[in-house]
Amino acid sequence: MNLFIKGITIADSNSKFNEQTCDIRIEQGKITAIAKQLSPAKGEQVFAADGAIVSPGFFDLNCMVGDPGLETKEDLQTLTATAKAGGFTGLAVLPQTKPVVQSKGQVAYILNKAKNNLVDVFPIGAISNDLEGKELAELFDMKNAGAIAFSDGDHPIKDDGFMSRALQYAQGFDALLMVYPENRSIAGKAQINESENSILLGMKGLPSLAEEMHIARDIYLANYHEAPVHITTVSTAGSVALIKRAKKDGVKITCDVAAHQLSMTEDLLNEFDSNYKVKPPLRSKSDVKALLTGLKDGTIDAVCTQHRPHEIEFKDVEFEQASYGIITLQTALPLLLVAGLSPGMIAEKLSINPRNLLGLKVPSINIGEIANLTAYHPEEEWLFDATTNESRSNNSPLLGKSLKGKVKLVYNNNQFQKYE
Repeated sequence: MNLFIKGITIADSNSKFNEQTCDIRIEQGKITAIAKQLSPAKGEQVFAADGAIVSPGFFDLNCMVGDPGLETKEDLQTLTATAKAGGFTGLAVLPQTKPVVQSKGQVAYILNKAKNNLVDVFPIGAISNDLEGKELAELFDMKNAGAIAFSDGDHPIKDDGFMSRALQYAQGFDALLMVYPENRSIAGKAQINESENSILLGMKGLPSLAEEMHIARDIYLANYHEAPVHITTVSTAGSVALIKRAKKDGVKITCDVAAHQLSMTEDLLNEFDSNYKVKPPLRSKSDVKALLTGLKDGTIDAVCTQHRPHEIEFKDVEFEQASYGIITLQTALPLLLVAGLSPGMIAEKLSINPRNLLGLKVPSINIGEIANLTAYHPEEEWLFDATTNESRSNNSPLLGKSLKGKVKLVYNNNQFQKYE
């Protein structure tokens, strides 16, 4: 589909037009012209930027879909609609469905059901059968079928020997393991961050130590096997320090942080709103400061959404009984703007680096390139409510609030969607 974008500022470090305000012409899915001033051709749809910024299409490394088996939380149709509205043109979906995505047939199911969409959907296969951390799943077959990486989702791999064997096996065919860091024997049944706040609220605290011990183990194993490992959703200052030191020592380790961890803190839990119940838990202001520093110095490679949809009966209960997680695909951009990330940093951490980590082609805003882009206005406010929420679920503490930073346009696979 042909599109003419008028007067938009480009945020893409791989573009020779980076940080310039230009007109962009897209014809049949390809960028055919970029210049300071162009004229729209007859029949072209025109998008007037009016202060908007364009970057390569956002890509999420860590989101949950309920399809198959848990479609009442989120199916592929509602997931991709939510992703588009949040500016995402690519998603890596976790295997924690019912049944678990742990065979080539289940990988093929996701790919076939999501094809011909504006949003590219990439299945992540399970590392272990039924996410139990006991027996390796069919990693090689799943990769050949199209699995982009392997993870046990929100289930940490407890057994050190199993993790060691998984790294060795995956290394044989260049597969990436994405692991959630939590030492369950330390974490126990804790609900929130261990701090003075947890004492005041009278709830058992989950110490930073549980996350950091797990990361330290995976650093040792990655170093021993000279194998890559990706740590997802880091949340503490100690984790950032461990990973920074490991990278300096040449360990093949990468990591991401969830968007809500960059601006939300444990202070928001004072009213026991279960929509703020996430895992890893919201941490302290000093942890948030360390996470932002880690993003800026390159220790943290990418930002993810950690989108976790839930039916109302899993959230509208007492805090201690509520499930972990919030829907974040539509609110990731406003959260990053609140955290103070620049357009260039957003493009790097939410568009470029996630694809680099997975070995995918990175789209760029250059003449002759396939168009895969997101346009957003960083100052425009919009109401996130039942009318604008595209997700099947409603578990967000931001629902009903006015947010700054609105996605205006997404373009991918010769399809585009504009938002007024």
